[in-house]
Amino acid sequence: MTGHGPIDTRPTPDGSTRWRDPGLSPGERAEALIPLMTLEEKVAQLVGVWVGADASGEGVAPHQTEMAGGVEWSTVIRHGLGQLTRPYGTAPVDPAAGARSLAASQAEIVATSRFGIPAQVHEECLTGFAAWRATVYPAPLSWGAAFDPGLVEEMAGRIGRSLRAAGVHQGLAPVLDVTRDYRWGRTEETISEDPYLVGTIGAAYVRGVEGAGVVATLKHFAGYSASRGGRNLAPVPMGRRELADVVLPPFEMALRLGGARSVMNSYAEIDGVPVAADDGLLSGLLRDEWGFTGTVVADYFAIRFLQKLHAVAADGAEAAGLALRAGIDVELPTVDTFGEPLIEAVKAGTVDEKLVDRALRRVLTQKAELGMLDEGWQCIPEGLSKSLPGTPPGGSPGCSSGGSSGGADRLRLDDAESQDIALRLARESVVLLRNTADILPLAPGRRVTLVGPVADDPMAMLGCYAFPAHVGAHPEHGLGLEIASLREALGALVPGLTYVPGCDITGDDTSGIEAAAAAAAAGDVCVLAVGDRAGLFGRGTSGEGCDATDLRLPGVQSELVRAVLATGTPVVLVLLAGRPYALGEEVDAAAAIVYAFFPGQRGGQALAEVLTGAVNPSGRLPVSVPRDAGGLPATYLSPWLGRRSQVSSVDPTPAFPFGHGLGYTTFDWSDVTGPGEPGERADWPVDGEVSVAVTVRNAGTRPGTEVVQLYLHDPVAQTTRPVVRLVGYARVPLEPGEAARVTFDVPADLTSFTGVRGRRIVEPGEVELRFARSSADAAGAVPLRVAGDVREVGHERRMRPRARIERIAPEDRG
Repeated sequence: MTGHGPIDTRPTPDGSTRWRDPGLSPGERAEALIPLMTLEEKVAQLVGVWVGADASGEGVAPHQTEMAGGVEWSTVIRHGLGQLTRPYGTAPVDPAAGARSLAASQAEIVATSRFGIPAQVHEECLTGFAAWRATVYPAPLSWGAAFDPGLVEEMAGRIGRSLRAAGVHQGLAPVLDVTRDYRWGRTEETISEDPYLVGTIGAAYVRGVEGAGVVATLKHFAGYSASRGGRNLAPVPMGRRELADVVLPPFEMALRLGGARSVMNSYAEIDGVPVAADDGLLSGLLRDEWGFTGTVVADYFAIRFLQKLHAVAADGAEAAGLALRAGIDVELPTVDTFGEPLIEAVKAGTVDEKLVDRALRRVLTQKAELGMLDEGWQCIPEGLSKSLPGTPPGGSPGCSSGGSSGGADRLRLDDAESQDIALRLARESVVLLRNTADILPLAPGRRVTLVGPVADDPMAMLGCYAFPAHVGAHPEHGLGLEIASLREALGALVPGLTYVPGCDITGDDTSGIEAAAAAAAAGDVCVLAVGDRAGLFGRGTSGEGCDATDLRLPGVQSELVRAVLATGTPVVLVLLAGRPYALGEEVDAAAAIVYAFFPGQRGGQALAEVLTGAVNPSGRLPVSVPRDAGGLPATYLSPWLGRRSQVSSVDPTPAFPFGHGLGYTTFDWSDVTGPGEPGERADWPVDGEVSVAVTVRNAGTRPGTEVVQLYLHDPVAQTTRPVVRLVGYARVPLEPGEAARVTFDVPADLTSFTGVRGRRIVEPGEVELRFARSSADAAGAVPLRVAGDVREVGHERRMRPRARIERIAPEDRG
């Protein structure tokens, strides 16, 4: 970032500096500043600038080649700047050098513009800070598989601290889209197909990031994942109940239970209305009904897409007006429609300047919250800057370019603590789907053959928003991290491991399959690793813009699977993937099946530890695994007619249901109780709560973790309802022979749904709360009667039960 524009030294119109007063509230400071600003200065705060992204390369965003580039740095910062886009995440840059460059850029912005307000810096952070040499954590489907909000919050807190240490104020995560069609390439970025699991895990992520002082940005509000045909950015034909009962609840939970301060609009058009122009969603629901007071930022180029892709605007000025009226406050990633087109439209009277002021008020309020309107603001926060090379003793780079004295310290974004969190989460997220005849863990001394195209590929561990996959190959820089492949990690634990790839992840070359089958036949057991490579816009088999036409394994991997299974050697099928692939009859011969959803840079070690028994798997499926490649979309959240029936020849019953997962020990479930006597259907007041409980005991010989799941069954309602849906869960670690009593205090609000008149209601009637090992494996049910009159509930309803785990002493087990 180079170049210096002329410094405007004019005083503010009335000489006021009241907006600098930290004794005022952030909103009062914003109100004091707005009247002092020219139209150009106001609009400058509503845009980002993406320095380093241009039209010459593939880039990291859709249509970037058409819309990026041509930004003259000295000109664009003349009136100030709202945001800086991805100074670390656009190309490989050493973190310490990036921090010095960022400090220099901020110094220019402050010195050049009249009010000296720095830019808010944002970065992607879905699987960690998306920067070179930053820790890559497991992908969101792995968060869902772990069923562990506490660990996800710990991870997010670590991510947030790394962002702040680098001078970043806003992270573009988490993704709260609920998976609706697994063919969608961005399925890997979602947490689950269940809104309650997405909401609780997503809220935990938000608490971690926001707790570190970084603004978390909820993506993508709303409906993006429900596109027709699973195609990225395709129209969404969703009805209002699917929107209200499936898509929106995770956003409500992340706002109320997490405290997110920013929301990013969805690219989707719902029933013909693009979200970027939908004031009913972005203002009426989000702000007026839910009370959101933060900023709404545009997904990259989404405002220009109103013209180019949705055809609801004739030009950039009209697109800018639609977006402002709807409630978008900041245009990302770089200045476009909110630049000259918006300024000219305001001057011409086609866009009301009050809309600009409304967005500006939100932007400045947030900057005040972040301390960015304060005198003496520091680019790198105090206490974090000491890790930057060249920092003066006892000082900080502040808003200057810093020195270059060659200090030995570095701004480290990948350290032992971060890697430990990544490893723990990867271990918890590995799902054991099948284990016939206890083929796993691999017995010592057995001859093990490793086959498959993802087995020796470190990139198979990473999702599409990990820096190496997201930004693409830069051979001269390398990955910037040590990432062990499954072959490397398993080879360290299994002496004499033999490896044959068999085929590539993509392509139609079958020439290596015969050799792979022969190697499998020569071993005592074969570990067969198949799956995905993440990428963007056709550069991968999973990821943004990498949608699938069906759920067969990519390339000729299915042929490889059939050939290896045909050898008769016991096969452990391992899937390293970003979506659930169809596992039907062709894999019925597999002795064991293990699923890992892009488990991050320590995922190879986690998988190897699970396969060899060093770790007892405890992951549970966050998505159902289908049996057939067709018959989609279908998730477990279906009413009766969405399941197998006599009126259709297509059976959508999954091969493995949502919530399923095995381990290397067994658990006994007993003594399911509720508020009434056994067999009695007790009353559950429409505005009350009930307590239900179950006892779980580790009946095996090794420590393990059971995931107790609680489902609601509502057999008769005024609209069709899912046969079961998740309303609570708890991870319960137990030593051999140890037992625990797991209790949920469940508010009746959790039975609510959108009724026939379009209002969310708690409806009287008979229901069941079911304790279950998965959505298809109930261990016991508590029959209840929701009693009272129909009750409307809104955004302030209770959104989760209280869970209690009480250890049972051996003498109290009865």
